[in-house]
Amino acid sequence: MLTLVGNLLMITMVLASPHLESPMYFFLSNLSASDIMLTTNIVPFMLYATLNETGTISLPGCILQFYIYAGSGSSECLLLTVMSYDRYVAVCKPLHYHYIMDLRLQLQLVICSWFFSWTIPIISVAMLSQLDFCDSNIIDHFFCDFAPLLHISCSDITYVELEALLASLLLFIFPFSFITVTYIYIFHTILKIPSTSGKQKTFLTCSSHLTVVCTFYGTMITLYMVPSTVRSPEVTKSLSLLYAVVTPFLNPIIYSLRNTEIRSTLKKWIQRSKHKGTTMRCGHETIGDTAVLPSRTTRSVRFR
Repeated sequence: MLTLVGNLLMITMVLASPHLESPMYFFLSNLSASDIMLTTNIVPFMLYATLNETGTISLPGCILQFYIYAGSGSSECLLLTVMSYDRYVAVCKPLHYHYIMDLRLQLQLVICSWFFSWTIPIISVAMLSQLDFCDSNIIDHFFCDFAPLLHISCSDITYVELEALLASLLLFIFPFSFITVTYIYIFHTILKIPSTSGKQKTFLTCSSHLTVVCTFYGTMITLYMVPSTVRSPEVTKSLSLLYAVVTPFLNPIIYSLRNTEIRSTLKKWIQRSKHKGTTMRCGHETIGDTAVLPSRTTRSVRFR
């Protein structure tokens, strides 16, 4: 519930606040939408299986859960890549930022990110649906991930693994390499700034995104790039829990705590709600069970 509230609040603030109409906040709202899809796809069934100490799902439902998981995870990869390009333009080409990152380019980047993140995993889903699952119907996991499904299949999975490797290159390796290169240029530009305060101010504009990237890709690299034989199933499930539950919960907190504009917007909303609460007292102030009417002669009315 905290994850949903945090990400929905982030989206609402970006849509309702005129001073949060910059490209960075537009991309951030899309990242929050991706986190919501990832969490709502995995957490409800995970809680159900935990409370009942087991869980049963149909094979089509299992493959559908994997597809939503793959699509939302891929969209997060691509959106973080888009946000790194936005930070690169803001730091390395500040005078051309508004010219380069216009509304048309923003829409193109977001549409392409969502399109490829939900199109490329379709191939993996189609190949998974053609496998035979005859060895066992028990997955030692709390959701239908790719490796546990292959583990219980009795079909030849060579081509499925090859396709998954190619898909990971497009949706994971290339975006991570692009982010790494952009931050090399960003750090190189920051080091050229003569004043220490200027360096700190410029780095703060990228610190939130860099923190999210390190958390997200650090978990993904450990989970999918390290061979599964090296770690135990409990470690794998713990890393999946960190990626599917903790990261979507932390993303809005990281951006809200490190961003002065989001903090100021949230404070204004809280103050505005308090002000509305005080003005909805119908023109009188209530103290205990006594109402003081706003007139020249103070009269009190006691409520029973």
